[in-house]
Amino acid sequence: MEVAELEVNMTASRPLFKHIRNHTALFSELSQYRNAAVKTMGFNGYEFHKTPKFITEDGSRLTIEPERSIVLPKVNTLSGLKRKLTQAIPTLHMVEHSEIGYRYPTAALAGLDAPFIKRMRSEYFHKVDEDRSICRPVNLSYGIKSRGKADNRQEYEVWMPDEAPDQNPLPLLIDLYGEDLPDDVRHFVEQPSKVHGWMGVKRAAFEALYTNPQYCGDLIVCVAMSVDAYNIGAKPDLAYSPEAESSIAVSNAEFEWEIEGYYAPRGWAFDHDDVWSAINHTLEAVNAPLDELYGNQIIPIAESKTERILSTLKSLGVEQQEVDDLNLQPWEFMRTESAHRMKAHDPSRSVNLLGRLNRLFYQPEQQLPSINWMHDLIS
Repeated sequence: MEVAELEVNMTASRPLFKHIRNHTALFSELSQYRNAAVKTMGFNGYEFHKTPKFITEDGSRLTIEPERSIVLPKVNTLSGLKRKLTQAIPTLHMVEHSEIGYRYPTAALAGLDAPFIKRMRSEYFHKVDEDRSICRPVNLSYGIKSRGKADNRQEYEVWMPDEAPDQNPLPLLIDLYGEDLPDDVRHFVEQPSKVHGWMGVKRAAFEALYTNPQYCGDLIVCVAMSVDAYNIGAKPDLAYSPEAESSIAVSNAEFEWEIEGYYAPRGWAFDHDDVWSAINHTLEAVNAPLDELYGNQIIPIAESKTERILSTLKSLGVEQQEVDDLNLQPWEFMRTESAHRMKAHDPSRSVNLLGRLNRLFYQPEQQLPSINWMHDLIS
C-alpha cells in the first residue's frame, strides 16, 4: 500500500494523511489536535511556544535541535512502542490523531572530516496515476547540523524550491536566520557540495505531551516522536556494490524523540534557563525506560543518520577519490535519464539515477515497510 491508496484508507483513522503532500495544511491541523490534547488533559488558557534559541554564556543565539534516538536492528522490535511508553511514563500523553508519515531520501553532501553535517533531504511521492515504481523527490530541504548525537546539536535548515533545487542555499539561510546564523556555519555552506552517499527513510511520526511539575513547573513539553525504517545505499551513485553484494548496504530502525516546543499559561514570563531545564529533563524522561525495554537490542551508535551513511560507505572501501570523480549532485537523482552518465556495462545507455533512488526504498529483497503498517505496529 502506497501513497494514493494510503491516503484514502488512512484518512478516517489518521486524518492528517489527507494533508501528506501539503505541509502548511498539515502543520496547521496538527496544531489543532495538539491544542485539543492540552485541553483534554485539563489545562486551559495555555499557549504554544516553539523551542527557543539557546543563549550561550558569551551571548550567542544558537538554533539547537533538542533530540535523542536509539538505533535497533529491525523496526519490528518497536512493536507496541506507544503503549509501552505511556505505561512506563505516566505523565506522557499521546496526542490523538497526530500520526503522519514521511518518505525521506537523504543525501550526505560532505565527508567524515567536515566540521558539520551537510545534507539534502526530500520527501518522496508518486504522481497521481503514475506507476508505483516511479517516485519523485519533492519538498527538498538543505540542512547543516552539528556532528554526532550529543546534546545541544545545532541545526540550520531551509526549504529549497522544487523548480530550482540547484539554487545556492546560503541566501535562504541568511534570510531565515539573519544574525543568528553563525559564521562557521555560513562559511561551511559556502564550500562546494557533492553526494557522498544516500539513505532512504520511511518515518511513522506522532506527538506526545509531557508534564512534571517538579522539574518542568507549569510547562507542558511537546515531544515529536518518530519510528524510522531505513536503508543505506552501498555506493555514492546507488550502483551495485560487489562488497555488499547489493546496492543496499545496511537496513536498520531508529526511534527518535525531539522537543517541538512547549505550552505555558497565558502571561507566563519566559525564563530561558527554566525552559531549557524542562527540555533537557523531558529528553531524559523519555530515555529512562528505553534501556529496560530495549537495552539488549539497542545498537550502540554515536553517529547521526548522515554520519552513518558516510561510515558505512567507508567500511565498504569507498574512497574520497571515487566521490570526487563522480561529483554527483542531489538533483541529478530527480531524473530518469542522465545527460552525461552512462552505464558501465553498456555505454550506449544513460544511467537512471531516479530509478536507483527508488530501489533504495522498494527493492523487493529489502523493501522498506509501509507507513500504515509501521503505525499499526507501534500502536
